[in-house]
Amino acid sequence: MRHFDLSPLYRSTVGFDRLFSLLDQATAAEAAPSYPPYNIERTAENAYRISIAVAGFGEADLAIESKENALTVRGEKQSTESAEKREVLHQGIAARAFERRFQLADYVQVTGASLENGLLHIDLVREIPEAKKPRQIAISGAKPAKVLEAKVAKAA
Repeated sequence: MRHFDLSPLYRSTVGFDRLFSLLDQATAAEAAPSYPPYNIERTAENAYRISIAVAGFGEADLAIESKENALTVRGEKQSTESAEKREVLHQGIAARAFERRFQLADYVQVTGASLENGLLHIDLVREIPEAKKPRQIAISGAKPAKVLEAKVAKAA
């Protein structure tokens, strides 16, 4: 059994609601969807690419939505009159509707998407704001200590 009770943490912390929700979702006993298959690649230090196999889908059949820290890819095959007239003897290429969700880390943005050779490529980049990046603090000499000693000497 992989269920964790996070209610004591909810009572004693402030501002971690999103983190606890992610933990609840990760430990849920829900089966992960396997269609369509996908790859996640790191293309540079702060750049990523999600490649989803969407054979049989065109650009008009796909929708990509980025909202808050979630990326949703939907695919729904548009029915055409010519497809209805054909008689399919064997259908091995899946053309069923799908919805695939990806949870994005903070500061990860979608920069573009392309469809080539049956693969939908979604490019992502993590851009950390300057205020959040680590910075070096210069160490000054012993000057402040001498000023403090002079103030103490004047007071005495």
